Amino acid sequence: MSSFKPQFFLIFFVLFSLQTACRSTETFNITRPKHKWVGPSGNLTIHVDLHGSGDFKSVQAAVDSIPNYNQKNVLIKIAAGCYIEKVVVPASKPYITFQGAGRDRTAIEWHDRASDRGPDGQQLRTYQTASVTVFASYFSAKNISFKNTAPAPMPGLEGWQAAAFRISGDKAFFSGCGFYGAQDTLCDDAGRHYFKDCYIEGSIDFIFGNGRSMYKDCQLHSIATRFGSIAAQDRNCPDEKTGFAFVHCRVTGTGPLYVGRAMGQYSRIVFSYTYFASIVARGGWDDWDHASNKNKTAFFGVYKCYGPGAAAVSGASWARELDYETAHPFLAKSFVNGRHWIAPTDA
Repeated sequence: MSSFKPQFFLIFFVLFSLQTACRSTETFNITRPKHKWVGPSGNLTIHVDLHGSGDFKSVQAAVDSIPNYNQKNVLIKIAAGCYIEKVVVPASKPYITFQGAGRDRTAIEWHDRASDRGPDGQQLRTYQTASVTVFASYFSAKNISFKNTAPAPMPGLEGWQAAAFRISGDKAFFSGCGFYGAQDTLCDDAGRHYFKDCYIEGSIDFIFGNGRSMYKDCQLHSIATRFGSIAAQDRNCPDEKTGFAFVHCRVTGTGPLYVGRAMGQYSRIVFSYTYFASIVARGGWDDWDHASNKNKTAFFGVYKCYGPGAAAVSGASWARELDYETAHPFLAKSFVNGRHWIAPTDA
């Protein structure tokens, strides 16, 4: 019989202990409850009325009354009227809805331009001109208009950018809203956004920014006098998921009009099932500065568009006529991960 070797026993004990520990860890990982996302709890309704019949006379006062790190669904019902004020919804106040009495009955408006001076004496610049700015996530707006009443500039003039609305929060939903301005009307800045049955009016780059957004059943109306453009998208990296997808929209108004411009090196804009009036400029698209070879990196797509201006939309050699497989990612609300935050009845 061989003699007992303590080294062997030690090795056996270590291996047994490790195996037991691994089994314990596996069991722990299986039985540990999964983290669940917790949304808002409770509801709050605030009434705003210019004539004093509500809780507040101004929209900003209503927003200010909501506590930071709000955890309720807050509905701000805004009575018919024109609210001449500048409104900001900070990032600390999610889950807010602005609900008007109708796009033609309730409006918030202001008049700042990029060259105007702010309280610090410095020029505001484009992104600070918005009549309404939203930094919060889970914002929504229904049946209300947002306006910047600064006059439309002639092409080439500096400092006349004047936004009506800036959305910089994630998971924002707009239904039956109006956006009125001239140059840079709607600052679709950052985050995932869904616009349905909205009216958007402007002259130059009247939808711009680096949002990841879908525009469904919207009217895009140009008031350009000499030359205009609808969308300027600012995607700067091929790995970014941002872009503008227009589905079942109508393009009307005056021209000539570019349908898209490459604000960013990898700008991404797709029009699908969209009607174009005969106002589209020859070539349809613009590469912004004609010096950065953006026509080689931008993704501009067209799928089953129609109308007298549709042929010009496909006029640029670097605008792609998409097939269904390539167009499909830009046709459904999954483009903005909408299944997770947009109700089926809203899409």
